[in-house]
Amino acid sequence: MSESALLELEGISKHYGNIIALTGVTTSVRAGEVTCVLGDNGAGKSTFIKIIAGAHQQTHGVLRVEGEEVRFTSPRDALEKGIATVYQDLAVVPLMSVWRNFFLGSEPTRGWGPFRRVDQEKAAAIAKEEMAKMGIDIRDTEQAVGTLSGGERQSVAIARAAYFGARVLILDEPTSALGVKQSGVVLRYIIEARNRGLGVIFITHNPNHAYPVGDRFLILNRGQSMGNFAKDEITRDELIKMMAGGAELEELTRELEAASAGDEKLAAVAQEFAHEIDELDERAEHH
Repeated sequence: MSESALLELEGISKHYGNIIALTGVTTSVRAGEVTCVLGDNGAGKSTFIKIIAGAHQQTHGVLRVEGEEVRFTSPRDALEKGIATVYQDLAVVPLMSVWRNFFLGSEPTRGWGPFRRVDQEKAAAIAKEEMAKMGIDIRDTEQAVGTLSGGERQSVAIARAAYFGARVLILDEPTSALGVKQSGVVLRYIIEARNRGLGVIFITHNPNHAYPVGDRFLILNRGQSMGNFAKDEITRDELIKMMAGGAELEELTRELEAASAGDEKLAAVAQEFAHEIDELDERAEHH
């Protein structure tokens, strides 16, 4: 792998007793690029996150940060190496202000000794400036985070991680609970983070969100890597088909056809599904 990579995973596997949660995963994350990790529920995405974030250790394989082999024993180890994770729950306090959530215990202070206190003016100014770098204008950083949209809350968490020195930013399904418009907002923040030179790991089950912003794609299925591709090596339709699993789609089509015997409505659904699979195959072949 390239020595310029911020983060490299080589043959990473994770076993929980007899259960193999992840096996043989290889990919890399570079500065100013977005590595998308795709897979449905149970594909191994959560295990992948936990290993990189330091919550769990890999059973086999090598993890490198800027060329140095590491083995994290805690999330603090990962943070010290510049790897920050923004989970789905965002770790924000809805009733606290934007600037309070931005710092969460690491606020700038002024004064000394027993007279030391939080410098609210400086904290608010920093939060506003850093959020602006992510492309969002917060008029009043005193407003409660709970009043922000889902996409704006994501921006607080992303900007916070970047400000506190993250070089690799892991985003855990940031668009999963959002509508179309807010998902678009979050994708813009991902692009902004990439433009600021961060290495972004975008965890998602939605290839339509991943493909426009991704530079590299790792596809997981039941704990196994189905491929690790640069953007010029795979089309969006190929990505969709590979993620869904061609054999599984064909099997599902047959099951629908079998189940629809004597049921006109279900038969129509089965026919439409089969037609969509055929179209997907044709588009993938033409590319």
